[in-house]
Amino acid sequence: MRIQVLVGIIALYTALAPASSPAAVAPTPDEMADARQWVAANLEGAGEAVPFFSFTYDGKPSAELLPNWEVRRASRAIDDHKTERTIEYRDPATDLQVRAVAVEYTDFPTVEWTLYFKNTGERDTPILADVRAMDLRIAAGPEEKYTLHHNQGTTVQATDFQPLVTELPPGAQVALAPNGGRTSGGVWPYFNLQCGGKGRILVVGWPGRWAAGFQHEAGQGVRVTAGQELVHAKLLPGEEIRTPLMVQQFYHGDWQRAQNIWRRWMLAHNLPRPGGKLPPPRMTPCSSHQFAEMTKADEASQIQFIDRYVEEGIKIDYWWMDAGWYPCGGNWPVTGTWEVDKTRFPRGLRAVSDHAKSKEIKTIVWFEPERVAGGTWLAENHPEWILGGQLLNLGNPDALAWLSQHVSKMITDEGIGLYRQDYNIDPLPFWRGNDAPDRQGMTENAYVVGYLAYWDSLRRDHPDMLIDSCASGGHRNDLETMRRAVPLLRSDYIFEPIGQQGHTYGLAYWLPFFGTGEMAVDPYVFRSCMCAGNIPCWDMRNKDLDYGLLRKLSAQWRAVAPCYFGDYYPLTPYNLAPDAWIAWQFDRPEEGDGLVQAFRRPECVYESARLQLRGLDPDATYDVQNLDERGVTKMTGKELAEPGLLVVMKNRPEAVLIVYKRVRE
Repeated sequence: MRIQVLVGIIALYTALAPASSPAAVAPTPDEMADARQWVAANLEGAGEAVPFFSFTYDGKPSAELLPNWEVRRASRAIDDHKTERTIEYRDPATDLQVRAVAVEYTDFPTVEWTLYFKNTGERDTPILADVRAMDLRIAAGPEEKYTLHHNQGTTVQATDFQPLVTELPPGAQVALAPNGGRTSGGVWPYFNLQCGGKGRILVVGWPGRWAAGFQHEAGQGVRVTAGQELVHAKLLPGEEIRTPLMVQQFYHGDWQRAQNIWRRWMLAHNLPRPGGKLPPPRMTPCSSHQFAEMTKADEASQIQFIDRYVEEGIKIDYWWMDAGWYPCGGNWPVTGTWEVDKTRFPRGLRAVSDHAKSKEIKTIVWFEPERVAGGTWLAENHPEWILGGQLLNLGNPDALAWLSQHVSKMITDEGIGLYRQDYNIDPLPFWRGNDAPDRQGMTENAYVVGYLAYWDSLRRDHPDMLIDSCASGGHRNDLETMRRAVPLLRSDYIFEPIGQQGHTYGLAYWLPFFGTGEMAVDPYVFRSCMCAGNIPCWDMRNKDLDYGLLRKLSAQWRAVAPCYFGDYYPLTPYNLAPDAWIAWQFDRPEEGDGLVQAFRRPECVYESARLQLRGLDPDATYDVQNLDERGVTKMTGKELAEPGLLVVMKNRPEAVLIVYKRVRE
């Protein structure tokens, strides 16, 4: 009975989903007008708008102080699509400068900003506290309801990135902050606040301990606040701190359509472009899971794996050398001596990199510079750089300079093609343990600024190189990080297929590029793990694997992977039930093609479902093909939307890949 209800929910869900046309993924004039009006009122001074941020200074709220401070405004064009607008306040009594630097986008209904606080005087300032870089009141009509669409962060479980829906009736309050100081631990710093027929996407970019609050104040709408969770500090002469990056995007109508405008903004203005180009989908195998200890990997084994992929005709883009290549006494978490272990790599990592290059393959190399173990080079030679004996203080200028120069040189000397940074430590207790009572939050602030500067320096030195963001999987995937890197391993919960399906379902709302690993030689598991970043973990030393199947699956992935940069539409409700179906669609209206992935779970008794596709031109004809079957079916966009695409899977579990292409007439 429960399964029958589930199938009914699937049919109802897809029937109620608006069948949008290709034009529906572009911002509307009304949405652009909302953003323009907000900029005029809040950044250009055209009106009496309440400041969109708040703080207290010497115990007084900013709303009382700012009207009496000196204010200056300036603007400049960054490029054809971005205008920077700056508001600068100055306290004449203490010479505190508050600078809001905002960017208005002219091709999206999107505005972002960061605040900077600087002591331009010669004495310590009074206490600056309760800094909320975002402090907005979002109001709809009195009869409208407010709904918060958000996601779970990572807890290294199947439920990572689960979509969540929280209703906000009058008086409701929601307070969120990540675990341990890593930005997406437990919670996700991306939100969609739906207000009747309108809404806003609101995002916090801060690779540290942020906090966000949503409070429905009866008759006034929802107050949204966000910022670094703790700042209670005086500023020294000449000292400057910054806030998290804040983003808001305006929309009308369907909240899921707004998510696709967000994805398009991410692709247009945020996803890193090494060499000036968007990174294509990547196949990046590694051998970490083929050794009882990762530290057993050596030059010969890494070359062997590369050669076996070439021998079997499986095209790969990078060879991934994971943790343990440095001196660590056979225990990979002993990090802090960043040099190559010459007992296992006598010619350095360059020997592997050069061999890979000869096969038109690049290398990925794992680093974890922020975590320092006792007895390592950093711990012994620069204990003054280490917080609590374990965390390299990137807020220390000397430590930052050494790390930037040392790692950049290693990337060059060892021929590293992609820099991978892990982060297996919760920094919050080390940050706060280093703060004096009148300097709370300062260690974290300087550390975050240093971390971003470190990656910026690597990108300047190696402009063609991509960076992989890893923090025990997906613990540091805030927007500031995602502007500099991609998460090739989205979560440390890997391989198990139902959880992997759920991860893709939730994360695709927000990020167009992420990856995960697969190990089984099985179409259902392989397809459950498919996304833009593909990490095979097959034991290539075993020549009895079904390499014909692996070649087929890999070729199918490579053929459809560009669709992961398209618009994303869930076709069923999110679920992790073993007796259910789950399905989604990636659509590229400009190219006229797309991908449908559907999964019948191992305990599901239903062999078929009708999936109502979205984003298609109702008057166009499409060639539709199940990649496991011969033959192409022609269907109109209207037929694919309603009654929908009939998908049949006779086995359980089973997964299908269905592609479609608009017929040009």
